[in-house]
Amino acid sequence: MLSQVLSSLLFLLQNGLDQTPYFFGYMGVASALVFACFGAAYGTAKSGVGIAAMGVMKPDLVMRSIVPVVMAGVVGIYGLIISVIVGGSIKAPNGDSPAYYYYQGFAHLAAGLAVGLSGLASGMAIGVVGDSGVRATAIQPRLFVAMILILIFAEALGLYGLIVALIVGSPAAPTSSS
Repeated sequence: MLSQVLSSLLFLLQNGLDQTPYFFGYMGVASALVFACFGAAYGTAKSGVGIAAMGVMKPDLVMRSIVPVVMAGVVGIYGLIISVIVGGSIKAPNGDSPAYYYYQGFAHLAAGLAVGLSGLASGMAIGVVGDSGVRATAIQPRLFVAMILILIFAEALGLYGLIVALIVGSPAAPTSSS
């Protein structure tokens, strides 16, 4: 993937083709992965703090309380999926004519931002709920199901971004130069 990116950029620089659509496309790739992983990292760290604090009181509940960490990790996978799909669909130019247009670049940027920023929001929600939820579950075990339901709705925010990114990021290629 990295060699494809570098060879495309080198070709563009040598032949003087417009590089702007490629910039927007690759910014979509980066945005998807970076923002989704920020959300996943925050959710993992925040939930991990709650698990560690709860584990001091009730170490037998630690494995049961790993659910928020797993759900936060899935948010990062959403960003990875879109990054790979978008990055693989950016085509290198053919001769003097570009094979990638503004429309596609903007669509790929929108897809990356959709999944990335929704993943960031989802990861933050999972972290806050996970931290408080595992601590509360240690005190009152009947709260476990409620915590899982809230986590599912927080995870759904990232899933919405993934669905929108899949729809927006796979537009039909334009037939003429845009």
